[in-house]
Amino acid sequence: MDYETKISSFILSPMTLPLVLFALLIVLLCGALFHILRGGSGWRLLLYFGLSALGFAAGQGVSMWRGWNLLMFGALDIGMGVIGSLIFLVLGDWLSRIDTTTESSV
Repeated sequence: MDYETKISSFILSPMTLPLVLFALLIVLLCGALFHILRGGSGWRLLLYFGLSALGFAAGQGVSMWRGWNLLMFGALDIGMGVIGSLIFLVLGDWLSRIDTTTESSV
């Protein structure tokens, strides 16, 4: 597959509205399950939803860009999307729990 074919297939992927809604359902499920495991407030739940959506989109983009197919459902690569979502959730949770209010020992 040459470079122009990869670019055109990346830009012209047939993402229909039902497929986007199904992806949104998976994104919200990943964020909610992570919130159940890690806990937190309502703001943290919204953070997890956002991180899950960004990670799923990144995983889908990498899948389309590199041509990696893990668990396809039409034009949606659920496997790579969930992997991207989990990576973003773990990194975002780790970064959000860093305590910046430590006092100086000087």
